[in-house]
Amino acid sequence: MSRRVVITGLGVCAPNGVGLTDFTQSLLEGKSGIRHQPILEKLGFGCQIAGEPLVKDNLIDNYFTPLERRGLNATGIVYGVIAGVDAWKDAGLKKNETEEPSWDRGILFGTGILGVDKFREAIHLIDEGNVRRLGSTSVIQTMASGISAYIGGLLGCGNQVTTNSAACTTGTEGIIMAYDRISHGKAEIILTGSCSDSGPYVWGGFDAMRILPRAYNDNPSQASRPMSASASGFVPGSGAGALVLESLESARKRGAHIYAEVLGGEINSGGQLGEGSMTAPNSIAVQRCIRNAILNSGIEASEVDVINGHLTATAKDALEIENWSMALNRSGKDFPFINSFKGSIGHCLAAAGSIESVATILQFQEKVVFKNVNCDDIHTQIQSLISEDCIPRKTIIHTPRIIAKASFGFGDVNACVIFKAYFD
Repeated sequence: MSRRVVITGLGVCAPNGVGLTDFTQSLLEGKSGIRHQPILEKLGFGCQIAGEPLVKDNLIDNYFTPLERRGLNATGIVYGVIAGVDAWKDAGLKKNETEEPSWDRGILFGTGILGVDKFREAIHLIDEGNVRRLGSTSVIQTMASGISAYIGGLLGCGNQVTTNSAACTTGTEGIIMAYDRISHGKAEIILTGSCSDSGPYVWGGFDAMRILPRAYNDNPSQASRPMSASASGFVPGSGAGALVLESLESARKRGAHIYAEVLGGEINSGGQLGEGSMTAPNSIAVQRCIRNAILNSGIEASEVDVINGHLTATAKDALEIENWSMALNRSGKDFPFINSFKGSIGHCLAAAGSIESVATILQFQEKVVFKNVNCDDIHTQIQSLISEDCIPRKTIIHTPRIIAKASFGFGDVNACVIFKAYFD
């Protein structure tokens, strides 16, 4: 028998809000965190907008000592530490300050590219023959597992401390991996999440692929348009989200606040076969991922009442809706409510799944389904599959019972997790 797993803490560092309070309010209002980026204009980018968290220096001082801040030039680590520490505190947990690690507590924090600005800085120093000026933190700031190692040491965790990386699927994949470890009795508490760096060296490759919108540089908040006929590409973003997953027994014993229960999930790949490629999904794999997530969670497809999709504001949005419809065998007015948060935060790449999962779970607490920003002109192909009423254009009052959250990433990789409202 697998153990029940619940969510007891949330943290977020997102383009539209740093911290749960600001983030929640922005979601309720549909406030955008997508802004013009002068550095992208200076460098001649076609798309000169992005979603980047606004983190003030005095806030960073709450998470890093003056010594730790010396030479700190990895935005992903900053975002990840803020989100991770906040989630830990939100769960009512404290840093382990004993001589022995907390053997039943671990970290599973993912990323795509970490410390790219620090890496660039290091390359120039090395090429100039100034290797001694690299500093003692250049390694941890640029290695992929630097974020999990940093948080693991900060909190004194002795269980598995690791980093996963699966492009845009990273955050959602991490939740399922943490769930598996706890449900099988290998840990009691795991802080899971993901982060993504900001800046031109992360976003430049996508601009070169011409898959970002170029007509909204003077109107950033309108640029990201999931499920819309006028969608013209995804807006790059960055930040971090974090969740504390915990066995139900541990949470009850601590008297912890429980946001929701994780019922299960599925991770797979389309193998870049058939219609699948590095950048396009294999629909057979996507549908299989959704169906197996439902099967693994012990529920029926008819019980899903809300979906938070991947839905990046590209030509593939209609295909994603079709895949959901076929996987659930539901269409028209029978389809669940569905939303995408990318209209207000952009596509936060490796951080997308975790930031969006935090937002997804907040819907249980707020008893709402958050609005779809910029979805004023629903794509005609989507209209032929599901009712417009299933795509809220305003935040609606609703008490979600079961929410399916999915991410589909570069490399034809997929993850779908099922959350359920918790009833004691």
